[in-house]
Amino acid sequence: MLSHGNLLSNARVLKDYWAWQPGDVLMHVLPIFHVHGLFVAVHGALLNGSKMIWMAKFEPRQVLQKLPEATVFMGVPTLYVRLLAEPGLDRQATRNMRLFIAGSAPLLIETFREWQTRTGHTILERYGMSETAMLTSNPYAPDARYGNQSERRGGTVGFPLPGVQLRVQDDAGTSLPAGQVGGIQVKGPNVFAGYWRMPEKTREEFTADGFFKTGDVGRIDSDGYVTIVGRSKDLIISGGYNVYPAEIEGYINTLPGVAESAVVGVPDVDFGEVGVAVVIAKPGAQVDAAKILAALKTMLANFKVPKRCYVVQELPRNAMGKVQKNLLRSHYGSET
Repeated sequence: MLSHGNLLSNARVLKDYWAWQPGDVLMHVLPIFHVHGLFVAVHGALLNGSKMIWMAKFEPRQVLQKLPEATVFMGVPTLYVRLLAEPGLDRQATRNMRLFIAGSAPLLIETFREWQTRTGHTILERYGMSETAMLTSNPYAPDARYGNQSERRGGTVGFPLPGVQLRVQDDAGTSLPAGQVGGIQVKGPNVFAGYWRMPEKTREEFTADGFFKTGDVGRIDSDGYVTIVGRSKDLIISGGYNVYPAEIEGYINTLPGVAESAVVGVPDVDFGEVGVAVVIAKPGAQVDAAKILAALKTMLANFKVPKRCYVVQELPRNAMGKVQKNLLRSHYGSET
């Protein structure tokens, strides 16, 4: 249950934090049945009185043709990957752009860096969810709350937005120090009132002091930057050890020829759960599953290394570009 107050609060904060300004034009390519396209993109433009270039669907070449008329672009990581595949993407094509924003799914560090090289722009990654709208953002300009830091750090989702309280706690409800991984909890004027006609679920998802348990797992570093490690439901408990898929995926994605990966847990008689890696190769590259597992054994503790690896043509995704790990678990959990 999101109130008008929740949405207006978030839109006002983002207007200031992302420095919406007179003359801004939004290139809108996102579906409007989702928080990202409706509450973040459209509300931002409406509150600022900005023109929108409205695309019925995302076509990379058409976007590049119209991009010189825009100043703000919001997209999911898949859209940035598809734009990078276009030879016409360069500094000239993005010459009038002020801000590129990414969210709704993890942005690979390789995509982050290649975008910088090709366009001269640094993508601003942020974090939010349907229950809360936006929660954190990499800085657009120096943020005095964090020593005037203005760096947009790849692999992080930046700082809690003004007015948002964010903490990381363990299962016992103890707040964790910088660098330690735990459950992310949030509180603020943007957080929803609860689930419609589901009072028991609402009570379960809020702490006694009013923080919403997001279900996301992450950490806050010593500079205040938040990093999302994954969803708590994606956590793999193998032989009693916690394994975070995002950590393993980060290592796999650095290996030669790998475009992207997804790691999921599947049932195992001996360990309860074991990891399975599903990998996409870069165009024209040959990737060997056994060599990936061998490489990981030189990088990670043995309990973190997936027990199986598969190389596939594509990963299943939803409309917002998120990998549907439930489908991967179902498919590979039935294989031996």
